[in-house]
Amino acid sequence: MCCTGKCARLVGLILLPSAFICMISNLLLFFPDGKSLDNDQISLQVWLMGGLIGGGLFMLCPSCSAIRAGGKGCCGNGCCGNRCRMLNSVFSSAFGLVGAIYCTSVASAGLAIGPKCQVADGSWKYPFEDQGTGNSSYLVNQTLWSICEYPNNAVMWHVVLFSILLSMGMLQLVLCGIQVVNGCLGCICGDCRDSKEDEGGL
Repeated sequence: MCCTGKCARLVGLILLPSAFICMISNLLLFFPDGKSLDNDQISLQVWLMGGLIGGGLFMLCPSCSAIRAGGKGCCGNGCCGNRCRMLNSVFSSAFGLVGAIYCTSVASAGLAIGPKCQVADGSWKYPFEDQGTGNSSYLVNQTLWSICEYPNNAVMWHVVLFSILLSMGMLQLVLCGIQVVNGCLGCICGDCRDSKEDEGGL
């Protein structure tokens, strides 16, 4: 039988680094190809801060709450306290679900619309916004990336970082959903670990 406490701790230990990955990725998006640009030259999806807010700050509370919920077994003296921590992790994970949905939504929009960059006529715009999906998409046809003349490698920078945000957001969505169910079970049924197991770590 898988202990709810061990599961909660594992979920929290995965969520925590994923939150920092999202925040770092979002911050890097403000500096395409390492260049410092004017505010109006940065994509709207970057300013929405799906990784910094949704996948980052929104995820710190659920991750810490899940780690805390997995701290002590529910058998013995810590039973009531651990059930309360499990219940708290349920609400925190539900809050995390909102952040994960926001992160994946912004990242999906960022990948669909593409980067804002300088094109041949010197203007700054979204050159891939109306190109549709399939073989005509810039995500599939990399020869289109040359449309963006500045910053160099702006498209690759955009695609890689928003792909990281999308994958992290989906991972967080799954983990928060698991912890909502796991926390409910832990609150109702308790934890299967005894105190000796708990002292040994996970």
